[in-house]
Amino acid sequence: MNPLSFKNRIALNYIITTGLLILIVFSVIYSIVKHTVYSHIDEKIKVEIQNHLDEIKVENGKVILIDEEEWDEREHNTVDVNPVFVEFLDLNKKIIEKAPNLKTQTLEFHDSVMNNQLFDTKMGDHAIRQIQVELNVQNKKFGYIIIAMSLADSKMVLNNLFDIMSLSFLGILILLFFIARFFAGRSIKPINAIINTSEVITKDNLKARIPLPRTRDELYTLSDTINNLLNRIEDAIEREKQFTSDASHELRTPLTVIKGTLEVLIRKPRDNKEYEDKINYCINEVDHLNMLVDQLLTMARFENQKQQVNEETVYLNSVILDVLTLNSEKIKAKNLNVKFDAGTNFYIQSDNFLVITIFRNIISNAVKYTNAGEEISILLFKEGASIICKISDKGIGIAKADLEMIFNPFFRANHTNHPEIKGVGLGLSIVKRITELLHIKFKIESEIGQGTTVTLGFNEDLKTLS
Repeated sequence: MNPLSFKNRIALNYIITTGLLILIVFSVIYSIVKHTVYSHIDEKIKVEIQNHLDEIKVENGKVILIDEEEWDEREHNTVDVNPVFVEFLDLNKKIIEKAPNLKTQTLEFHDSVMNNQLFDTKMGDHAIRQIQVELNVQNKKFGYIIIAMSLADSKMVLNNLFDIMSLSFLGILILLFFIARFFAGRSIKPINAIINTSEVITKDNLKARIPLPRTRDELYTLSDTINNLLNRIEDAIEREKQFTSDASHELRTPLTVIKGTLEVLIRKPRDNKEYEDKINYCINEVDHLNMLVDQLLTMARFENQKQQVNEETVYLNSVILDVLTLNSEKIKAKNLNVKFDAGTNFYIQSDNFLVITIFRNIISNAVKYTNAGEEISILLFKEGASIICKISDKGIGIAKADLEMIFNPFFRANHTNHPEIKGVGLGLSIVKRITELLHIKFKIESEIGQGTTVTLGFNEDLKTLS
């Protein structure tokens, strides 16, 4: 058996809930009508009881009517709608007198029923409402009077009301099902739109989006959330494609240069000096290629969400000095004045390799972009609960328009006046990802022609998360 569709389940749940409410309302209406009908009958019976008790007297120990002619003319001589039946019994519950409209029928005395209590019973095949009252004169019981009233008309009204309500209930449920199904279908249109959109989305087609409903309800929020998710997926895939394209280009460039240089060398014999120059040039390109591969591998590590952080004690002063030592030849070649001021020893709990990677990229950039003979300043100091490191240079600077873009992989600021400065545009992107992973505050301030200042903020008891 196939399960019900979502639309039909909504409609079914709706009519079950509404049906229960309608059933309760109908039951209350039926009970009120029934109570009203019976109250009217009971009131009339009680009036009849009082009237007949006023019309009798006791003579010589017998119950007799005060006005027998009036008795013969009362309405219970004939059988009309809801007729009143009257019957007098002696102490032995034998009939003394009864209304002419009873004809051959009699009212039955029920010993199990209390005195002056109204109850439903039957007279032959007819339903009646009956009461039986003791006849007491001067505190002496002489017999009983039984008064009953036909329920035929009342039963007919109640039965008709029940039949009408039952048919109406079934009709309303069927009508409600189709109405609920119609509106449920309209309500879940966004879900169908989600299904249809999902079917056409592939890795090569990420442009499709779910149309947003007019009403800002839960389905609007769901559709908007899925659209935002698709936007993020599309952006991630586009970045991946761009990264792959850029990486391929950057890898191909040094390989092409090396291949071209070697091809030139083998065309004709050359002197040792020329061979040495060309080989050194190729070695530089190989070094550039190695650096590019290392940075690409580092980037690939951070694409993996399971990047592990090896927490240990990191001596910041030593890390900075080691990085300066690695760049010592470049510093000497450009005659740079590097000032490192720490004042005291600073330690943090973090990943030593990743912290070194941060400083290698930042300091190498400072060395690369600072003009010959200029100054690089490195300050390490305590500020509140944080350890601050400021690395400032007097280099060529970065335009404000490029400051937001420099963290994108392979982006390089426009340095048309300095074509000799080489790079691949991965360093700051790597630094940005590492600082986010290690929860290190990272800020860059720069102006064209004035230089760049990089600020790193460490917690002294920094606890990194794996």
